[in-house]
This record gives sequence, structure tokens and C-alpha cells, in this order.
Amino acid sequence: MLLDGKTILITAAGQGIGAASARACAQAGARVIATDVNADLLAGLRDDRNIETRQLDVTDAGAIGALAADLPDLDGLFNCAGVVHHGSVLDLTDDDWAFALDLNVTAMVRMCRAFVPGLLRQADKTGSAAILNMSSMASSVKGFPNRTAYGATKAAVIGLTKAIAADFVTRNLRCNALCPGTVDTPSLRGRIAAAADPVQAERDFIARQPMGRLANVDDLTPTVVHLLSDGSRFVTGQAVLVDGGVTI
Repeated sequence: MLLDGKTILITAAGQGIGAASARACAQAGARVIATDVNADLLAGLRDDRNIETRQLDVTDAGAIGALAADLPDLDGLFNCAGVVHHGSVLDLTDDDWAFALDLNVTAMVRMCRAFVPGLLRQADKTGSAAILNMSSMASSVKGFPNRTAYGATKAAVIGLTKAIAADFVTRNLRCNALCPGTVDTPSLRGRIAAAADPVQAERDFIARQPMGRLANVDDLTPTVVHLLSDGSRFVTGQAVLVDGGVTI
């Protein structure tokens, strides 16, 4: 199996892309440490013998450090946690901006700072380790209306990814960014429900996808598994688009 014998940590694994990725990595043979700030959301993963669940707030540097000290060295890290702020720069308060930056970017810095030493030790032993950071097609790749904080912070994720990749390319530690299109997740459903006209909001999200549908989480998980596996051992520093053709 693609991830046989590997230990993979995933943040925001309680639902959506994170939960689907945890299951897919476990099915591919990995031991998965699935984390989420909401411990209750992790309940659905606990029946899988290859998945261990841990509560983790990725905005808490102390909690991250304690978890890193308690776990074996990782083979892979998927930084999946994030938040979508809706609005233009005129709608963006300082608190909104600070929260988006902290969760979408600084949390990844904290996670990498804590876990890269162990990833490097594993890379020295096995010849391969990987980090995958959640970015978006709404980033330096493409701009979207009402996504100022989200687009800016997801662009920063791509820059962070390339910097980490460049720093450790000679040490067999790869770092890539995943850039999805519009994915049907609980987060998206929440944004649709909060719209003035939810039916039209859903139509608008679908309309921007040339394939004529939203992505589902299983459209993304094969790429997640690939980028965490040795099958992508010559791929690093890339913003990998899985967007249904939006950015053709």
C-alpha cells in the first residue's frame, strides 16, 4: 500500500477534507494521528484501528509542542486546518484579519517548527518524508470576490510551502501545497446556509466550476495520499491544483 508503515498527522481531521484524508491515509496503510480542536468531531474516526485521535488547537503553541514531544517521529504532516472569511477589504476588521492569519498561516508555522525535526530524522532513516499544506485556488493562483483575507492568507501558504521545500530539498523532506476548487464540505454548507439566498448561493458556487458540479472530498483524497507517499518523492515546492478546471 502507498503509505504502508508510515505515520501521518492530520489537523482539522474531524470533518470534511481532513476526515476523508484521515480515512484515505489509513486505508493506504498509514498509522494516522487525527487531530481537531473539537474532540467530539473526531468520534467518527475512532472505530478505525489505524487512526488515533487527539484533541489539538493549532493556535496553541504549547499544545503543539506537547503533542510533538509525545509522538514518534512522523513520516508525513498534513496541515489542513483553516478558516474562510467572507468579504472584501472594506469588510475586513483587524480582528478578522488577525484570526485568518493566525489559523491559516501561523498555525502551519507552529506545526512545522514542532514537527520538522522529527520529519528530518525520518527522512534520514527512510530517504523520504513529506509535508502537505492546505492552500486553495483562491490564493496567488487566482483572485475571487469577497475572499480578501482568505486569498491573501492562502497565497502566504504557497510562499511558506516553497520556502520550506527550498530549505530542506537536500534532506529528502518534501513540502507541497494542495489547492482545491470548491468542495462540498460542512464548512461550505455553513456558508451557503448563511447567505441571503442559499439556493442562489449554491448555484453560484456550482457555476464557477467548469465541470458543472462541486468537488466532493473523495475527489481530493487520492492526491492527498499521493503527495504524502513515496510516489511523489520527486515533487516538492508545488501548488497542486485539484480544481475541476477553474484555473484552466
